[in-house]
Amino acid sequence: MKDYYTALGLRSAASLADIKKAFRQKASKYHPDRNTDADASARFRTVQEAYEVLSDDARRLAYDDNRRRNLLDNPAETAREIWQEYFQPLRQTTR
Repeated sequence: MKDYYTALGLRSAASLADIKKAFRQKASKYHPDRNTDADASARFRTVQEAYEVLSDDARRLAYDDNRRRNLLDNPAETAREIWQEYFQPLRQTTR
C-alpha cells in the first residue's frame, strides 16, 4: 500500500490547503519537463495519485480507513513499507 501522506511529505491530519500546497511543490519538483532524473515521471505520477485521493473527501476517508486497518492487521509490514518509502528518496539524493 502506498503512503500518500509520505508521498506529499504530510502528516495524516493535514488540511486540504496543506495538501494542495504540498502537491504544487512536489509536482513542480518532479514534473518530467523540469526534472531529468530517471524516476521523476514515476514520482510525479505518485504525487498526482496522492493528490487525487487526498483531495477528495470520500476517497480520503476510504484511504484513511484502509490505512488504519492495514496498520492493525500487519503493523510490522506496514511500518517497514512506510519506513522504506520515506527513506528511499533520502538515500538516492545522498548518492
